Amino acid sequence: MIDTHIHVLPGIDDGPADMDEAVAICRMAAANGADTIIATPHQRHQLWPNRGTAALAARCGLVQQAVGDTPRIVTGAEIRVDAELLEDVDALPASGLTPLAGSRYLLLEFPSVGGPEPRSVLHELVVAGWRPILAHAERIPRFIECPEELADLVQLGAYVQITAGSLLGRFGRRARTCCSWLLDRGLVHFVGSDAHDTDERPPDLGRGHEAITQGWGAARADHLMIHNPQDILADRPLPV
Repeated sequence: MIDTHIHVLPGIDDGPADMDEAVAICRMAAANGADTIIATPHQRHQLWPNRGTAALAARCGLVQQAVGDTPRIVTGAEIRVDAELLEDVDALPASGLTPLAGSRYLLLEFPSVGGPEPRSVLHELVVAGWRPILAHAERIPRFIECPEELADLVQLGAYVQITAGSLLGRFGRRARTCCSWLLDRGLVHFVGSDAHDTDERPPDLGRGHEAITQGWGAARADHLMIHNPQDILADRPLPV
């Protein structure tokens, strides 16, 4: 499996504090079935700007060296959305934003409160040839209140990522219910662990695969955690 959302770079956001903890998360991810992980530290966040793809890639290399061959670690970022995002995207690579695995996929984190209207931002990105992915969509209050909005955004060209822990109830009943609603309607494209540590926010992609297999079938689970993520690594659009 491929984990498309995980915090494993030490000392740069609210993920692991040091290299030992980073290695422990990576090895737990591998033990739970992930042979590849896309490291997605916060970027453009007020507390963790982390601009600079080359610096993030270098840090990925250090973690890879400490972990060994498995899991493979690929560079990415969880990019915070605000009113200036489109200007930064237009200025790539000089702006220092980091797409997933060097592709045209951008993992976007909309704020819990406020922020620009998703439809306008996503429309501009899609028109410009980007493939935006909505990170942990089932945990964003506006989407929990009105999941139908996500159907509209998918029609526009966006992709939806949910969190394995939400399927397991780790983020409450409403997040779990939103996941089920989206899965029932075929509106989920990726599942990530969004792991931050080995205890409270562990890399539990394997358990997420089991939950989707039980509720929606093994083929669906494989698409969301193996086949669709492979399209990110290959920088190709998902099959219609």
